[in-house]
Amino acid sequence: MTEYLTASRVHVPDEVPLEDAFARTSHLAIGAHPDDLEIFAYHGIACCFEDADRWFGGVTVTDGAGCARGGPFASVSDRDMKEIRYREQISAADIGRYSFQCQFGYSSAEIREAITYARLVSKLREIVDSCRPEVLYLHNPADKHPTHLRVLTACIDAVRAISPENRPGAVWGCEVWRDLDWLRDSDKVILPTDAYPDLARGLIEVFASQIAGGKGYVDAVLGRRRANATFFASHEVDGIRSCCYAMDLGPLFGDDPMSIEALLKGHSDHFASDLVGAIRGAAGRGMIP
Repeated sequence: MTEYLTASRVHVPDEVPLEDAFARTSHLAIGAHPDDLEIFAYHGIACCFEDADRWFGGVTVTDGAGCARGGPFASVSDRDMKEIRYREQISAADIGRYSFQCQFGYSSAEIREAITYARLVSKLREIVDSCRPEVLYLHNPADKHPTHLRVLTACIDAVRAISPENRPGAVWGCEVWRDLDWLRDSDKVILPTDAYPDLARGLIEVFASQIAGGKGYVDAVLGRRRANATFFASHEVDGIRSCCYAMDLGPLFGDDPMSIEALLKGHSDHFASDLVGAIRGAAGRGMIP
């Protein structure tokens, strides 16, 4: 391991050597804050939970000290909140039986600095290249949280720096601070999340500093997943009871890689076209401009 990783706080629940924990990881997720992975990458956690041949690994970039807080956590200092959120993330890794959980502990302000951003990209490149996962779960480029987007761009730069033959088989941008219901159905990556419902709930509830601190994440996360499954198709019974949506980020890493802006514009153009076409059809005017 390089100095980048040995200086990070890495937890391996079953205490195998870190190199082995990386090597066995088939599903990897990189998120901005403690609890992001459990919100957007539950599909990967569940896929690996009771499968001896598949392992979920998690990377959390920032310390989460700037979170909203109230109730019993209203007067907690930023310094103490960092440690609380760190411990909550470790508990989630134990509950979910992760292969490893790495926490870099940056502040959101730090990763906006060019030097720290470059170090972050190097760390992420090393981890992704060491794991060589089948699936990589990231934030999506339509997310409205600026720290999520900063972490996403670092992840994209990191994956682009890896030899094409060693990149993940699939890279998916997932929902947190904006859902992806607006994507054209054919553009949605549908990630079932109905396995192990008690685990799904428990992985959100473990972040007590956020829930008791004033954010109803349990109902919000589980409700969004249920709503996605029910409202996907109006004339079909529910095939699954819970799912997340993701955006395929593969076009960003091809032989002629698409820009993030072009990927977003393509999806937003599809959305606008579908809206206009549907209302014109309903009004009996077809597609006449």
